Order: sequence, then C-alpha cells, then structure tokens
Amino acid sequence: MEITDVRVRRIESEGKLRAYATITFDNQFVIHNLKVIDGKSGLFVAMPSRKTKSGEFKDVAHPISSEFRNMMQQMILAAYEQAPPVQPGEAEQFDETE
Repeated sequence: MEITDVRVRRIESEGKLRAYATITFDNQFVIHNLKVIDGKSGLFVAMPSRKTKSGEFKDVAHPISSEFRNMMQQMILAAYEQAPPVQPGEAEQFDETE
C-alpha cells in the first residue's frame, strides 16, 4: 500500500492540537481528520476517533503495524513542517478540496 497524497492544514489553537491531516492510499482510499498534536515528547499524529457512550475514545481507523504507523507519521509531520502558518483571522475549517 502506497501513500499517494498527504494534506495538512495548520490551525490556531490554545490547546495541543496543531493541525488536521488527510492521507490518501494508492489514489483509491482516503482517511480524513487525523490530528497533529503537540505532546509531552513533541509532535505526534493521532488517528481519527469517536467517543463511545462510556466516554472512551476509540480509533475509527488505524495502522496494524508499528512500521506503517511510523511511516505515516513521518510523512504527515513532514507535510506539517511544509504547511503554511495560520494567518490571523483565517478560518480554521479544513477544506478537503485544497
């Protein structure tokens, strides 16, 4: 499986969230709403998740192997570093058509 596109949109945030990402595989399958988070040990990528009735968050989709997860994270963080900074007053919605 090849990662064929990575899109990152930085956001202005008071919290730890720094950006949203979209990743495409083999020009055939896309995952939206990955998050770039500024954690205790630096930036990392969180998979899209939803809150269960018990209040726990569960990933909607995630890599099976740590090698693939690391490759995805490296590509998303590289795209994050290249993404333009948020301009003052810029809308924080993630436009998937960009």
